[in-house]
Amino acid sequence: MDDAGGRAVGLGPGAGGSPTGAGPRRRRRRWARWVAGGVGLLVVGAVGVGWVAYRKLDGNITSDRTAADELARFEKERPTALVRGAQNILVIGSDSRAGNGNDEYGRDSGTERSDTTILLHLAADRRSATAVSLPRDLMVDVPSCRRADGRRTEPAFTMFNRAFQMGGSACTVRTVERMTDIRIDHHVVVDFNGFKEMVDAVDGVEVCLAEPIHDEQADLRLPAGRVKLSGEQALGYVRARKSLGDGSDTERMDRQQRFLGALAAKVRGNDVLLNPVKLYPVLDAATSSLTTDPGLASLRGLYDLVRGLRTIPMEKVQFLTVPRKSYVYDANRDELVEPAARRLFARLRADEPLAIARELPGGKRAGRTERLSGSPSGTPDPVPTFRGSTAAEKDCA
Repeated sequence: MDDAGGRAVGLGPGAGGSPTGAGPRRRRRRWARWVAGGVGLLVVGAVGVGWVAYRKLDGNITSDRTAADELARFEKERPTALVRGAQNILVIGSDSRAGNGNDEYGRDSGTERSDTTILLHLAADRRSATAVSLPRDLMVDVPSCRRADGRRTEPAFTMFNRAFQMGGSACTVRTVERMTDIRIDHHVVVDFNGFKEMVDAVDGVEVCLAEPIHDEQADLRLPAGRVKLSGEQALGYVRARKSLGDGSDTERMDRQQRFLGALAAKVRGNDVLLNPVKLYPVLDAATSSLTTDPGLASLRGLYDLVRGLRTIPMEKVQFLTVPRKSYVYDANRDELVEPAARRLFARLRADEPLAIARELPGGKRAGRTERLSGSPSGTPDPVPTFRGSTAAEKDCA
């Protein structure tokens, strides 16, 4: 074949009609390069998105350096940890109205208190977790603490939740350590808005109500029966007191514990921990609401903490309230029941097991011991039983 100038035009190597097939091979090589390049871009993009997400979550957490410095000043008076690997985390629910989304619950007077405080003990073998509610009206010895303005308070025998008001999380940690002789390894402060966002991030939590709820103060209207609570409703539900049950703080703490158990079951049951699409909004909500000690103030720190919790059976996630009774001088305040409270704290400190029962039969007090089946009369069971519940128990049948 000749071109317009009479020169021969051959079908040389690489031409599409070559009998050797070199043309298709070249196109396949180009296609392979494009595919490889596209995959590379996707991988780089995914890594980039993952890094951005990680940095965002990591930057959400507020480090409580002030509390860390204050606790370091009193290191010599703090309890020592007895069991390597066991962890004790103080979870503090702040009633502060400061911060995004919290002003709707009232004016921020600058005198926030701990609305809810839970001592969470993680066994060294990570086969159980025990959450102990500490009543806000419990009468305790609060040490001299450093205020936000730098001044120091006088030691006082007062309600437990005033420790947070007087000296923030460091004062609360020191108060709990003095009361329990348990070393607090980490502390976490969560505000109202953070709690709501956590519940919304898991698409609500289901509870069962024996009767309708109408609480004007909590702006809460719920029907009887099975109800899925949004974050706003859940906050009112766990904070309401006088309009629900017998109006006691003990009943309120029981309700909080049942709700936390349902929340934990929802997270586990929906495979949130294993699904990045579901996990990210939960982590975003959680980290955005947290103020923690520096040891937990990073995504890696939180991951290291919760990594071993995924395999704990729900029946081994236990909730109870520290043994308490009405304070002898004021029925509106609480005091510890002894020796049950000391027995509870001693077992947590030594990372020893304890049993939980919804009700203690026969008028028995919390912390009782029973005879072992088939054992000689009078031989005590080394595992005491306390009134409480587990995350495996369901209000909804």
